[in-house]
Amino acid sequence: MRAFLGLGSNLGDRRRHLLEAVEPLTGVVAVSQVYETDPVGGPPGQSAYLNCVVELTTELTPRQLLGVCHRLESAAGRVRDERWGPRTLDADVLLVGDLAVDEADLVVPHPRMWQRRFVLAPLAELAPELVPAEMLAQADGRVIPVGPLR
Repeated sequence: MRAFLGLGSNLGDRRRHLLEAVEPLTGVVAVSQVYETDPVGGPPGQSAYLNCVVELTTELTPRQLLGVCHRLESAAGRVRDERWGPRTLDADVLLVGDLAVDEADLVVPHPRMWQRRFVLAPLAELAPELVPAEMLAQADGRVIPVGPLR
């Protein structure tokens, strides 16, 4: 099954956090380039994020992928002090095939991805058929491509 994970970091060695999150993943098909983006929501004064999207081929369920995301965040030393606060790593399940999940702690497709340019720009790079150009043009946020992850 084709799945997409969104990764972001705005604390510490941001690029290293992203790279170390991608390295242990199995079934990686492609990784978008990295984009620098402004924080969305959360407390004022946060540093800019580095974001990318990873495409996987997997047999894992959305719930299992959420577990993978939580393990990646823990390995990066993420502390959950405040909603949308600064973080070493944020890992989100964006899409898992054509599956839809609507549970208290997991919604797939990710509920805010269609409004966020920092998700849509790298997703469009990997899967342009999933992101209509007008949707990307209307999405919020500034994104600056900064090159490949490696």
